[in-house]
Amino acid sequence: MFDEENHEAIRLTADAVVFAPDENGVEHVLLIRRRWEPFEGMWALPGGHVDQGEEAVDAAARELQEETGVVAPFLTELAAWHGVGRDPRGRYVTVAFLVWLSQMVAPVAEDDAVEAAWIPVHEALDLGLAFDHSGIVATALASRSFARGAARAAV
Repeated sequence: MFDEENHEAIRLTADAVVFAPDENGVEHVLLIRRRWEPFEGMWALPGGHVDQGEEAVDAAARELQEETGVVAPFLTELAAWHGVGRDPRGRYVTVAFLVWLSQMVAPVAEDDAVEAAWIPVHEALDLGLAFDHSGIVATALASRSFARGAARAAV
């Protein structure tokens, strides 16, 4: 029997972890500076709410384009983050998607972003990103390293 009184509303979001090298081969991650609370003014991954009837992957691609102007050719599902307290607004679960670009494209901050920029990955992890986004970026990096190693081993 459903107990509405003890039911916790859970909201779904989707984030994009976009990596690309600069002209020297240094890997960067695309971040936005948040326009709104929570974490107003802090760097974060592009992302947002999954609309009713929308797939999470489509929401990640839409939010990426709305917030940075970057169009993702292909998104790979990384994992879901669902820790209690990860968002001060309530219970949020996010699905993160990886995007690997062969080169950086100029981002344009729009929608919920006041700024969008490519940040060297080693610097991004030291910024203290909003929510649990530092952990998401670190997981994405580990996943990418694993995929590269597996590809080399298969040759």
